[in-house]
Amino acid sequence: MSRGRRYNNETKLNYKKVFAAIIALIVFIFAIIIIKNVVTKAKNAKPEGIRNYYALYEDDKWGILGSNGEAVIQPMYQEMPIVIDKAKDVFLCIYDINEEDGTYKTKVVNKNNEQMWETYEKIEALENYDEADNVWYESNCLKALRDGKWGLINLEGKEITEFIFDNIYTLRGVQNSIVVQKDGNLGLVNSKGTKILDTKFSQISKYGENAGFITVNQENKYGIVNFSGDTILENNFEKIENIYSDKYFVILENGKQCLIDKQSNKVLTDNYDEIKQIANSGIVFTKNNLYGVMNFTGETVIDPQFENIKEINTDIFACKKDGKVGVIDNEKTEKIAYSFKEITYNKKAGMYIAENEDFTSSILNSNFEVKLTGILSEINVDSGYMKVKTQDNYKYYNFKFQEKELYEIYPNNKIYAKLQDGKYGFVDAKGKTIVDFIYDEVTEINEYGFAAIKKDGLWGAIDKQGKIIIEPKYNLNDYLKIDFIGKWHLGFDLNMNYYCDK
Repeated sequence: MSRGRRYNNETKLNYKKVFAAIIALIVFIFAIIIIKNVVTKAKNAKPEGIRNYYALYEDDKWGILGSNGEAVIQPMYQEMPIVIDKAKDVFLCIYDINEEDGTYKTKVVNKNNEQMWETYEKIEALENYDEADNVWYESNCLKALRDGKWGLINLEGKEITEFIFDNIYTLRGVQNSIVVQKDGNLGLVNSKGTKILDTKFSQISKYGENAGFITVNQENKYGIVNFSGDTILENNFEKIENIYSDKYFVILENGKQCLIDKQSNKVLTDNYDEIKQIANSGIVFTKNNLYGVMNFTGETVIDPQFENIKEINTDIFACKKDGKVGVIDNEKTEKIAYSFKEITYNKKAGMYIAENEDFTSSILNSNFEVKLTGILSEINVDSGYMKVKTQDNYKYYNFKFQEKELYEIYPNNKIYAKLQDGKYGFVDAKGKTIVDFIYDEVTEINEYGFAAIKKDGLWGAIDKQGKIIIEPKYNLNDYLKIDFIGKWHLGFDLNMNYYCDK
C-alpha cells in the first residue's frame, strides 16, 4: 500500500470552519472586554445629573451634595468632609475627634460612602490658602502616612512618591508645588509626584506669581530656580526680595537693596531708599517715603512725589496723590484724572477699571475713554463678558462694550431673568413669560440649572424650567453670595464652600 494513497484517504482540514471558530473566539473576547468596560464605567459613573460635588450641612451633621440637588451622602459626619476635586467622588472625612488631646482619625470614602485605601495609618488633604486667606486643596493628590513616613497618592489610590518623608505640605499660594521634608531638609515635588528640587534646602518660598521659587541653602544663602527646578540665580546672596522681573532681581548686600541682572551684574545701587517694583523700563522706588520711577541707567523719570505708584500696564502707572488715584504714562502725561479710589488694568479684557468712592466703577478702554459707569458685579474673561448694574438694572457687555442679550451670554439656558414694572420674573429666548413678575430680586439660572428668587425679604429657588423647588423661606440678607443647588443654598462662609438648609 502506497503512502501516497493512504494520505489521500485521510480527512482534510476544513479551513472555513477553523476560520469561523477563530472569528467567534475573537468576538467572544471582545465581548468580554466590552462588558468589563461597561461594568467598570457603571461602577464609576456619577448619579444622574451630577457634574460636581459639594459639602452639605443639615441638622448639625455633614454629608455630600451632588450638583443635581440630591444628597449623595446623607449628613452623618461630625466635621465637614473635604471635597478634594469637585468633579471626583473622593471625599476625606474626619471622625473620632478628641478635643482634649487634639487627636482625630481620617478616612477616604467614595459616593457610596465606602471607605477606600484602608492600609494607610492616616490620609490628609493638602491644604493651601490664597492672599485673602481663603482655603483650597491640592486637587490631584493626597498625603498618606505609612510606617511613620509620609508619601503622596493620587486620587485613584496609586502611590506617586516613596514613603520616606517626615512631613509634606503645600507652598502657600502656589498650585502644583508641594514641599517635602526629609532629615530636616526641604525639597519640592509636583502633584504628580515628580521631583522639582532635591531635599537639600532650609527654606523654599514662591517667587513672583508664577515665576519660580526662592531657595535658601544650609549656608543661609539665597538663590532662585524656575518651576522646572532649573537654576536662575545660584545660592550666593545675602537675601533676594520677592520682587518679580524676568530680567532683573532685587538682592540685599550688606543690608542695602541692589538691582542685578541675570549675570549678577549690578545695575542700580543708590539714589533710592527702597525698590518697590521692577517695571518695564525701570524701577518704582521710594525716597523719603514718597514714590517715584527711575530707569535702568539711574535717571529719575518720575520724581518721588506720590503717596503710591504701581505700573499697571506697560509704562502706564497708577499714582496716588492727595488720597486720590489717577494714571500717567512714563512721560508723566496724565491719562486718567486723580479722582478715583483705585485703578486697575485687566489685561485679558483690555480695559481699565477705575473704582469710585460710591462703589461704582468707571470702565475705560485701552485709549482711556470712559465707556461704561456702574456697579461692575462680574467680569468673565473666559467667556468674554461683564455684568454691570446701571439704574437698578443689570446689563451684559462684551469687551468691545457692546450690549449683549442674555441668551448670548447664557446660550445653554432656557429661561432668563427680566425686570418689569419693578419686579423680576423669567422669560424664554423669545420673550415669552415663563415665571410671573412677582419677585423683588432673582439670580440667573446657574450652571447646574437652578436660580434664586426673593420675595418679601426671603429667598427660595426655581429650576431651569421655572418650577418652584423651594418657596422663599430663607433670610439671607447678610450673605455675600446667593446661590442654590436644589433646595440647598450656599453657606454664609464662602471660604468653606458648602450648601445647607439653614
